[in-house]
Amino acid sequence: METGKFFHNLMERKDFETWLDNISVTFLSLTDLQKNETLDHLISLSGAVQLRHLSNNLETLLKRDFLKLLPLELSFYLLKWLDPQTLLTCCLVSKQWNKVISACTEVWQTACKNLGWQIDDSVQDALHWKKVYLKAILRMKQLEDHEAFETSSLIGHSARVYALYYKDGLLCTGSDDLSAKLWDVSTGQCIYGIQTHTCAAVKFDEQKLVTGSFDNTVACWEWSSGARTQHFRGHTGAVFSVDYNDELDILVSGSADFTVKVWALSAGTCLNTLTGHTEWVTKVVLQKCKVRSLLHSPGDYILLSADKYEIKIWPIGREINCKCLKTLSVSEDRSICLQPRLHFDGKYIVCSSALGLYQWDFASYDILRVIKTPEIANLALLGFGDVFALLFDNRYLYIMDLRTESLISRWPLPEYRKSKRGSSFLAGEASWLNGLDGHNDTGLVFATSMPDHSIHLVLWKEHG
Repeated sequence: METGKFFHNLMERKDFETWLDNISVTFLSLTDLQKNETLDHLISLSGAVQLRHLSNNLETLLKRDFLKLLPLELSFYLLKWLDPQTLLTCCLVSKQWNKVISACTEVWQTACKNLGWQIDDSVQDALHWKKVYLKAILRMKQLEDHEAFETSSLIGHSARVYALYYKDGLLCTGSDDLSAKLWDVSTGQCIYGIQTHTCAAVKFDEQKLVTGSFDNTVACWEWSSGARTQHFRGHTGAVFSVDYNDELDILVSGSADFTVKVWALSAGTCLNTLTGHTEWVTKVVLQKCKVRSLLHSPGDYILLSADKYEIKIWPIGREINCKCLKTLSVSEDRSICLQPRLHFDGKYIVCSSALGLYQWDFASYDILRVIKTPEIANLALLGFGDVFALLFDNRYLYIMDLRTESLISRWPLPEYRKSKRGSSFLAGEASWLNGLDGHNDTGLVFATSMPDHSIHLVLWKEHG
């Protein structure tokens, strides 16, 4: 009896397989629409057991892990089409997805660049750039939410501070109390304090301090002893700006007497007096040229001097009849004033005015760019880079993304007296203006003197 039942079932199985083969051939010959209708009919005839079986198998067939199945190069190509936030969500799918996505260097480098981050191609760690992006997105969110900075004060002067100069974590302040102080910004400690004349401008290095004064002179002082080592006499008006270069043994000064003087730094003698300005000379910059033109070559030292309306460009030489190479302005009729800050990096000259930010190409002296937006009317320039610019007015400090010419962050400033000469405020660290990198967003951002004789500091807040 049992043996007969077995053969009966076996024959049924053979009949079933034959029937299944025949219907499969017929099914494959149908059109897509007919196949769909056939499946719909079979599903309508199915019970719970069949529908559950169908659901389990469809999930396996349809949800294929393409990142796991595809070659790595092809996976990276597909991932490049997704935005960073989507990719971060995809990292949560599985350990395998997280590993593949995190190792897609090009995707994360591009995301960092789009945020204004510098890229160091020498970094070989495949997982490095996703970590950098996460750090970058946090910092940019802090900037957007006005939470990237913090404030501090330096207290020590007994009269108005007229002059500030910042370099490598150190801030020099020159005051009407006849003193100059050198501060460590990170600790707030005063490193040196020496007796001077009234300071309208200061610049320093490790050994010395150079001061321009309201008494019409320039002086050089030794930090360690406080002794005056050189005294430069010759201007007939207050000296509002100084710059020097030890390699050239040259010091330059701009004055309220409308002249620029070139001095021998070590000897204290006047080598040249440059005339042509018809207003106070509020800024002089001595800088090495980085581009070639008909008038200068890379490596040549160039002197820039600025007044209320014009920027003049001079060659640095000891000849008596020094000729101005070029005069730049934003209005021929002198109807528009320049703000008292000047950026020159050897390639570009940038200055702000009521019309906006002007950028000149130093090779051709042509205006490359004028940034005119309602938001930056009457904003003063503090710093200018490849990616960001630092600006301010009487109420706020602003960061502009130069790629979009939009203001991306602001920080409130206390009430202070804004110097017409631009000497009582300055930008701090400047490398981040060429792009953040996760390490250069530290230290001083902005400093200004206050009516109570203190110095107000705006500093980068440490990463969260």
